[in-house]
Amino acid sequence: MSEDEDTASPETAADGGVDQAETDRRIASHFEEIKQGRRRRGIGWAVLLVFIGFVSVQAANAAELLDADPDVDTFMESLFDTSNPQITPFFPPTQVDALPTSLIPFVNADLPIPFSFPFIDFGQYIEFILEFNLLYDPEIGSLLLQWPPNPGDIYAFFFTELGIFNVFGEAGITLAMGFIGTVIGFPLALTFGILGSERVTPFPFNFLFRGTMSFIRSIPAIIWALIFIPFLGLGPASAAIAIAFDTIGNLGRLFVDELEEIEDGPIEAMETTGASQPQVVFFGMLSQVRTAFIAWTLYIFEINVRIAVTLGVIGAGGLGRVVNSQQGLLRFTDLMAALLCIFLLVISVELFSQRLRSRLRSDEERMGWWELIFGFPDRMANTVRR
Repeated sequence: MSEDEDTASPETAADGGVDQAETDRRIASHFEEIKQGRRRRGIGWAVLLVFIGFVSVQAANAAELLDADPDVDTFMESLFDTSNPQITPFFPPTQVDALPTSLIPFVNADLPIPFSFPFIDFGQYIEFILEFNLLYDPEIGSLLLQWPPNPGDIYAFFFTELGIFNVFGEAGITLAMGFIGTVIGFPLALTFGILGSERVTPFPFNFLFRGTMSFIRSIPAIIWALIFIPFLGLGPASAAIAIAFDTIGNLGRLFVDELEEIEDGPIEAMETTGASQPQVVFFGMLSQVRTAFIAWTLYIFEINVRIAVTLGVIGAGGLGRVVNSQQGLLRFTDLMAALLCIFLLVISVELFSQRLRSRLRSDEERMGWWELIFGFPDRMANTVRR
């Protein structure tokens, strides 16, 4: 027997087993590597946090936050103070010293209570909403909401007055700007999104379309509205076109990203059957992202409604214009009423869009359009009860 065979390996015991000392050394070395990795990550996170804090201080200085002098007294006066007749507060207080008969059945007179307490006067909000038709225009609504129904007025509502959006007053104008902007921008966003994908247009020609969308995205919608004012004037029309341009850039980019993540199997299968390029794009690519495209379009529609509110502030119309006018008059009570209408509009659009997108997912039960539209109040009520 040779000397090498007679000597046990440093990693193996004489009986063929594993050397316990070597195992312990390897475990200790592995734990040490883990500790060093944690130290490096900890140092890295600490450096990152210090860097973010340093840059945040620079940003706060540029935004003049470090030199800001907040006026707490004036702010509190704008919230609750009613002593100045030229300024109405955001939350007008009222003293409740009796329970109204509307809250107590079978009682013909208000019941006094032993103490009074301040309460927000929502009646002022409702009065302003009704006076300025923020949520409902009775002149147009009377054509539809009457009994017995008048076929001539119903025809006038849908085809002469075109009142589906106008019946909701200023909120309807805001909703219409977001909706028509999405509708106009969608075809171009789809076209640019498809042609901007490297799967359809070879590199570098696809960057012609990507660059166009990047240029559109680099300009905010409010700037697009200012650009179109000399062409269409200051109003909802220029705002709608500005939203359409913004939709091309944002929605088109989302379409490109979805197309880049599709599977190659269906595309290769169609190419082997001799399908043309348009057939491959339509049946092999778009069929995979149809649901995602619809979901992203609904999401952009939600954003466009919010953008419509912002554009209204510069005079484009709708609830945003009401907010701007009341703020200039220091009528903060009426401003708060407009803000409540904006909240109701945005949350309604978001709830409808969210429920529609959830129904598009394959793991949920699908429903018809009739049930989707006319069953919305019940579904919203169920959501609130949850």
